[in-house]
Amino acid sequence: MAERKKNRKRKDEILPGTKPPVDKPSKEEYAVAKWIRKNVKSKKTKFASHNVEYFTGSRAVDALVENSPWNKTLFETREQVDEFLNTMLRHKFFHRAKKVVVTEEELNKLRGLKKKVKDCCRDDNNIKKDKDNEKDNNNELKDKDDDTIKDVQPKKKPKVRLEMHMEQFFCDCNDAYVWIYEPIPIYYWFFGTLVVLGAIGVCLFPLWPLTIRHGVYYLSVAAAGFFVFIIALVIIREIICCLLRVLTFGRHYLYLLPNLTEDVGFFASFWPLYKYEYHGPDNDKNKNKKKKRRKDKDSDGEENFTTQGESETNSNDKNNKQDNKDDKEDDGSGEDGSESEKSNTGKDFEIVQHNELDI
Repeated sequence: MAERKKNRKRKDEILPGTKPPVDKPSKEEYAVAKWIRKNVKSKKTKFASHNVEYFTGSRAVDALVENSPWNKTLFETREQVDEFLNTMLRHKFFHRAKKVVVTEEELNKLRGLKKKVKDCCRDDNNIKKDKDNEKDNNNELKDKDDDTIKDVQPKKKPKVRLEMHMEQFFCDCNDAYVWIYEPIPIYYWFFGTLVVLGAIGVCLFPLWPLTIRHGVYYLSVAAAGFFVFIIALVIIREIICCLLRVLTFGRHYLYLLPNLTEDVGFFASFWPLYKYEYHGPDNDKNKNKKKKRRKDKDSDGEENFTTQGESETNSNDKNNKQDNKDDKEDDGSGEDGSESEKSNTGKDFEIVQHNELDI
């Protein structure tokens, strides 16, 4: 008995150089943690591939000193707040993290979107429209003054990622503190009590009235029958499909209720009623015909394009020839006009004397 007491004393004693055991968090610490989560602004981000919430240390200290209900009792100075929050950190309410600014190169590597797939899949027409719109926007921006341009273009906030800080203590600065403590919401307690009461009610099934017990019995039988019916449908469907494939040498496929075992809704699993497919030589011929039709359409489109180009060139040549003819006709009309002008000068008529007329 004496040896056992000695061993207990040795366990209870704190050895030199070792940390004393951390006490459990007090009620005040839980209350302060809930108050900080409600009244101090927190942000969401990813930390080690987990979605977390964090707050800045200086904001928490300011809120506790100025607006908290403990500002006249516990938190009269900022140093007292630092000590209290440091004990909360040791009690694993939150931990200290380091902010690192994320560059654009790192964002592109993480997202893998140096060249978006959407831009590659766009048509040439859409790309041209986008370019035209960009030109118009650039022209509009050039017309505006520099002051308006600064107002239109807001500054982008740098994105930040968190890393674990090697020194785990609370400091009144702009460092981030990631929440570990998550208070249990009220609806968890509500649904938990409902589950407990439901379990107790199921245990008291023999004490229920006869009518309710008969109703529950019939409902359970109906549910079991529906489950067996679905299993039978699946088996019958597979048997019919296999028989058709064997009898037709793999040419005909008939599936009854093809969505019955698929990951869809309740009503969608019973629609369509059947699915029929034909895998024969005629089907391959039809596929080849479709491919040939597509190729013919493509070739026809190219021929139409070439014929349109030739017709355009011919029409241009004809127009040029007509223009030349018109020019020549204009030149001819000019010559006729000059001859008429010459005739009007008087050289086309002769003077006749009076004696000659008598003769």
